Amino acid sequence: MFLVDSHCHLDLLDLTLADGSLDNFVTRAKANSVHHILNVCITLKNFPQVLKTAMAYPFVSASVGLHPNEDAEEVDLETLLALGKHHKVIAIGETGLDYFRSSGELEWQHQRFRTHIEAAKILNKPLIVHTRAAKEDTMRILQEEKAEQIGGVMHCFTEDWETAKKALDLNFYISFSGIVTFKNAEALQALAKLVPLDRMLIETDSPYLAPNPYRGKPNEPAFVRHTAEYLAELRHLSLEKFAAQTTDNFFQLFKGAVRAYV
Repeated sequence: MFLVDSHCHLDLLDLTLADGSLDNFVTRAKANSVHHILNVCITLKNFPQVLKTAMAYPFVSASVGLHPNEDAEEVDLETLLALGKHHKVIAIGETGLDYFRSSGELEWQHQRFRTHIEAAKILNKPLIVHTRAAKEDTMRILQEEKAEQIGGVMHCFTEDWETAKKALDLNFYISFSGIVTFKNAEALQALAKLVPLDRMLIETDSPYLAPNPYRGKPNEPAFVRHTAEYLAELRHLSLEKFAAQTTDNFFQLFKGAVRAYV
């Protein structure tokens, strides 16, 4: 059985929880059938470390992007194109809009989002989209910029079915994090039953959002198995079938990823 953690931040993990070595996090992931990890970039200043980690492991891929809440940095199209052409970079992002943590005049978020979409189309690499308290503008910009030409994933999805349908129509996949396992996530659980299985991904977003039974503790790639087990049961599927389909989905979307199972 093979699982994929389609979105995590290896560079943000607390290594003191793994005897000071990222190798131990990776070993624990593989022991839980996690055989590919997408290490997602959120700041350009940290991109060299994100890429270095991906280069160190054949089963780890990278993305490049600037998170919508990171207002201390700027990014331009030329930079994204230069960094994004590396063979280990399989996606652009995470990008998107976040009105929950950022306030005031946020046109800079809109322009940054559009820049990422343009880079993704030029490089022919899918988008990783973050949206929080901004679903209408997120979907509008994706439509205006014709993001369906490249597609991508709505990461850590917590929005409604209407938004999910719009994303699916735009050639996007829907990714579920450990939030779906929370007892108070009934609406998200209902939505998870509706998303077509061949358009679903799973993720940890580690070190954040650990699933039950680890809620409130630091997350790590190994814990994506708990999300997979929960969703498989929710959809009345065997874990093996759910794992196989979500893994196939990942490699269908992120065509630059290498199936380096070890």
